[in-house]
Amino acid sequence: MQAQMQPNPADAKVYARCIEVSKRIRWEIERDVIRGRSFEFDKKFMPDGLSQVSQLSFLSASDRRLFSQIQGRTYANMFRLVELFISAKMLELSRDYGLGERTRLEAIVRFTDQEAKHQELFRRIEALAAEGMPPGYRFVPDADDVASFVLGKSTWAVLALTCHLELMTQVHYRQSIATQDDVSGLFKDVFLFHWKEESQHAVLDELEWLREDARLDDEARDRAVDDFIALVAGVDGMLQSQAQADTAYFVAHKPQAGVLSAAEIEMVGATVLAAYRWQYILSGAQHPHFGKLLSSLITPAQMQRIQAALGGLQ
Repeated sequence: MQAQMQPNPADAKVYARCIEVSKRIRWEIERDVIRGRSFEFDKKFMPDGLSQVSQLSFLSASDRRLFSQIQGRTYANMFRLVELFISAKMLELSRDYGLGERTRLEAIVRFTDQEAKHQELFRRIEALAAEGMPPGYRFVPDADDVASFVLGKSTWAVLALTCHLELMTQVHYRQSIATQDDVSGLFKDVFLFHWKEESQHAVLDELEWLREDARLDDEARDRAVDDFIALVAGVDGMLQSQAQADTAYFVAHKPQAGVLSAAEIEMVGATVLAAYRWQYILSGAQHPHFGKLLSSLITPAQMQRIQAALGGLQ
């Protein structure tokens, strides 16, 4: 049985700062984000740098717009899915904090409350996307099944994946979504407000991951590395299924007249999968801070195992 490991007292100030920031930036879905608006369907959702649509030179401007809107819709649904298991894991971790650690407990409770709000935000976004897009879109993964699979792995591995995802969202917003003028204003605002709170979540994820790591012996950590690799493989399997569904939906509803050739359809499918692997796995794995943090916790041999698993996705 693992020993109870209390956080470093110096970390209490970081938890307190996350609480202060969360109070200052708190927002409401309808009042602050949606504000009675709908999506601008004459604009893109997902920026070209994330959608990788530039790889498909044979698509028209209207085709490219739908391509980005499909990926943006899936992007919102994917966050709704992952935030279910993230909030469940953080609630589990909150049980480690007693009455003498109210600051840390409050920080985690605020985290989970915000994740629940984000899930509701993305449910609203899916409904708004459905209003202006052709029928037939499917989000394939079942959130409960995914959560059960993820939460069945070690806490160390789940926190590694969570930290990876939270850092990933920061990069996507700051470097891609925020800088684009041709993206729907509502889509951009959704991820602006999401980014504001997720920036604090990334800090807490790291503290909790380090705390969990301090509880493990070498053997348990090695098993946790295997769990992390299994989680990455599970995410990739989910992305493959969604990429197939999104490709079929795009081909069925592309605005530009003319049927795509078999080779062009294959290129569309490969591009969607490559984009999803970049968005949800590789962009986070290649984040400098994540790489530095991960390498500080594991051995070079363990890092090689992880890199070998990631290498098959590029």
